Amino acid sequence: MMKPTLADTDARQGILDRINTKHVDIPPLPDVDVDRVIQFDEPIDKFVEMLAMVGGQAHQVDSQADVRAQLEEIEVFRTATRIVSLAPESIAGTIDATQIEDPHDLSTVDWTIARGEFMVAENGSIWIDGDTLPHRVLLFIAQYLAIVVPRSQIVSNMHQAYERIENFSARFGVFVSGPSKTADIEQSLVLGAHGCRKLQVLIVGDL
Repeated sequence: MMKPTLADTDARQGILDRINTKHVDIPPLPDVDVDRVIQFDEPIDKFVEMLAMVGGQAHQVDSQADVRAQLEEIEVFRTATRIVSLAPESIAGTIDATQIEDPHDLSTVDWTIARGEFMVAENGSIWIDGDTLPHRVLLFIAQYLAIVVPRSQIVSNMHQAYERIENFSARFGVFVSGPSKTADIEQSLVLGAHGCRKLQVLIVGDL
């Protein structure tokens, strides 16, 4: 893949500068009555259900020490050699991504172990804070992705989720739900088409 030239970078910056100086009047956001949005009595159960619907898999473990043992039950993890762990308290990695300057050098990563901030029950998604990522591509370039998230950190719906990130100030953040997928007009669904082949979510806390 060719790297962008200085001219490409200048042209891109010029476009962004013009966008930033353009004033656009936008209507105010509607007020949401949070008492009327969906709530779940057992949000963890709903999260597990919704994650499975989009192709992911959840595992509930007691402590950080149990994360590796749970992943070791998966053959493609047992045989993996190139692992980037952004949750070293749960599992040690074999690659230190902070020492890699060119993200293209991460193209052969087998697993990324990421840290999730909180879960959203209604759609089985997890919020990832970009400040925990040396390279944002780590979420998408690895063959397999695992996210470690505390059991206590869960909301029922996206209204609550956006309230939690209202003052978010990191350079990057994303909701992740399920593995990469694509489908065509013939209704053929392919998992792992553009990113990770499988998503494993490790929910850590008292069961």
